[in-house]
Amino acid sequence: MNFTFIDIIIIIAYLGGITWFGIKVAGKQVSTKDYFLGGQKIPWWVVCFSIVATETSSLTFISIPGLAYLTNLNFLQITLGYFLGRVVVAWVILPSYFKGELGTAYTFLANRFGIPMKNLASGVFMLTRLAADGVRLFATAIPLALILKQTFIAESLTNEWIYIISIILIALVTYSYTFAGGLKSVVWMEVVQLFIYFIGAIAAIIVVNRYLSGGIGGGMAEAFKAGKYEVFNFSVDGGFKGFISTPYTFIASILGGAFLSMASHGIDQLVIQRLLATGTLKASRKALVITGGIIIFQFALFLFLGSLLFVFYGGADIKPDEVFPRFIIEEMPTGLSGLIIAALFAAAMSTLSSSITALGSTTMYDYVVPYYKRLNKANEIIISRLITGIWCFLLIGSAILFMQSSQVVVELALSIASFTYGGLLGTFFLGVLFRKPQIKHATPAFMTGIIVMIYIILFTSVAWTWYTLIGTMVTVITGLLLTKTWRTR
Repeated sequence: MNFTFIDIIIIIAYLGGITWFGIKVAGKQVSTKDYFLGGQKIPWWVVCFSIVATETSSLTFISIPGLAYLTNLNFLQITLGYFLGRVVVAWVILPSYFKGELGTAYTFLANRFGIPMKNLASGVFMLTRLAADGVRLFATAIPLALILKQTFIAESLTNEWIYIISIILIALVTYSYTFAGGLKSVVWMEVVQLFIYFIGAIAAIIVVNRYLSGGIGGGMAEAFKAGKYEVFNFSVDGGFKGFISTPYTFIASILGGAFLSMASHGIDQLVIQRLLATGTLKASRKALVITGGIIIFQFALFLFLGSLLFVFYGGADIKPDEVFPRFIIEEMPTGLSGLIIAALFAAAMSTLSSSITALGSTTMYDYVVPYYKRLNKANEIIISRLITGIWCFLLIGSAILFMQSSQVVVELALSIASFTYGGLLGTFFLGVLFRKPQIKHATPAFMTGIIVMIYIILFTSVAWTWYTLIGTMVTVITGLLLTKTWRTR
């Protein structure tokens, strides 16, 4: 094991430094607009890198190499759909957010359908985000737990309690700078962290090259023989049932990735909060579309790393989500392993802090400010920080609940989001693309989409890549049928 006391010191120093930087760069927060939207003066390129770091940090770093280790590069097809989905969001959905003063993605639904629709949608978002980011927090705790297992702590605590302690430590450190700096602190930290964990992945590839027979070229040859470099899957084995139950066919990946991206980047407050922070439609479009190209490169890099790790470990039976963390801790040189683990913690913490601010802003803008309009700015800041603290502890509880899951965490997180993404995206399309639907049509359509998805996810073998597409289509079709049959007299 190459992980030493020096690496621990590096981790502590790095986390302390990045936390100080996050608080320092945020400046003084005097209103909820400063705290949750960065005063709408954040440069588009900062928002661009922030979105990439937010949506993929811990899951990409930990789970994507494990996915390539377990299977192949079929997941890369989904990133092509991600890019197409972003283009649709940039020109179809985003313009609606820059009409008037909007604090959250769901304020648009209030303007279009009424406050009850907004409250329903934002409530569903918060529950979904709580579950999905609970998975992300658990993923972040994996490398810390692996480190703690090598210390004296393992002698007195069970494996379960080591994971629980890891989750709590990461969450509390994250909340410290989120409490002080709000969104501005979060996005600037993410810019730094994004480049650091890119460097970490490249460094890992360089190190694994030293251990492979024939270097990277030899490793790639072995991985190719094992079928690790299959990107496109055009098979339709098993007829229709087999087709819809296979997650990474070309059609499922392109359509599924596009609709998932339309939902995650078009209606999810985690991303919309950042796009609104640019202040203009043009800047937000530029930030959003460029993230699509970065995402393709990023997933390719980490999948490639996973294929080399498969060769390094000889395809040994290792839990996929522990493959890369184990390599970092056991094989990376002293000092470098500490820096990469620190970068992993920091990048994953940026995702967690983003979730906390998104949940806090949704609660504040959709449930507090509309009903308590006499609040002064000082009280708004106090309440905002209190709300984000409550969400932090709820995320800790959510992460603990998912500790026993055996599913690859990236697939688990995306599957959870898909329960409600279809209903939310379908409702937005009803409001953006069609003039006639009213709240009496949109609300039952939204609920129908979610109910259908609960049935499909729990009781059928349909692959997760189809979830958002099916939920969206069910919601839109139901809403349009109700518009035709249920008219105001």
